Amino acid sequence: MERRRFLAYGAAAASAVLASGLARAESFAGKQIRLIVPFPAGGPTDIVARPLAQMLGDALKATVIIDNRGGAGGSLGADAVAKSAPDGHTLLMATVGTHAINTSLYKKLPYDAVKDFTPIGLVATAPVAIVVHPSVQAHNVAELVALAKRSSGKLNYGSAGVGTPGNLTGEIFKAASGIQLQHVPYRGSAPALTDLIAGQITLMFDPLQSVLANVLGGKIRALAISSKTRSPVLPSVPTIAESGYPGFEATAWWAVFAPAGLAADATAALSDATARIVRSGDFRAKLEPLGVAPMALSGAAFADFQRAELAKWGKAVRDSGASMD
Repeated sequence: MERRRFLAYGAAAASAVLASGLARAESFAGKQIRLIVPFPAGGPTDIVARPLAQMLGDALKATVIIDNRGGAGGSLGADAVAKSAPDGHTLLMATVGTHAINTSLYKKLPYDAVKDFTPIGLVATAPVAIVVHPSVQAHNVAELVALAKRSSGKLNYGSAGVGTPGNLTGEIFKAASGIQLQHVPYRGSAPALTDLIAGQITLMFDPLQSVLANVLGGKIRALAISSKTRSPVLPSVPTIAESGYPGFEATAWWAVFAPAGLAADATAALSDATARIVRSGDFRAKLEPLGVAPMALSGAAFADFQRAELAKWGKAVRDSGASMD
């Protein structure tokens, strides 16, 4: 009797939580949600955010508006969300930068990447690619390492800037391989790619979606990518892990966060809707051709993921000596 009563109570409680989440999801209907993208329009984060915003609006029967607020490595937009009302109507399209790297990179970060936010869920990841000018006498990671050792530290690599995923992946790779490379930071991926294509720099570490078109066009050559598995858009390009560095993984990622203090039912409604979108074929069809892999993760699993990312990228920042005011 007691067991039946306990099970009945548990089922009733679960039904109540589900009903509350559904009711909260319905409460977004006809309302406006602002998704702050902490980088300029047209960039990698914006490209991930726009299909998500459209599909999230459809799922919640709401209007989701993209609000691009670039500056300070994404910190300005992230801080704006941290200081917003926790009502579910202001969300952040966060990145590995805003919620893992910046904590160690910036001396005076205006927000706490964990305490000031409610995590909604991971949305997508993208590997960093090692790409070289076609004239470079290296067609795989082993040949690149051998070339670097013969060059006695004279090889250089470009990145989109100090403290970016490309820069820090380059530093992690240097430490793992024991080679010396001179870092040449640029103001974004575009000028670095221009110089790589022109042969002004030897190689580059940059998220796959930024370099993919030039790799497919034969203007640069990809040696490896930094994810656990190969990318479906470049199936012949191996991972760094399978190129002699087991366990190597360093990916860019995007996730949705709300301000701290968001009610549990609103969090559940937004998390469930986001996860369904990320797992959908439509969302995958929009991102995979760009070299971006949808990945749904929420709750405790996402909290564990962020904790591990903070530790990994924090070490990379400290080892590189990178620092921003």
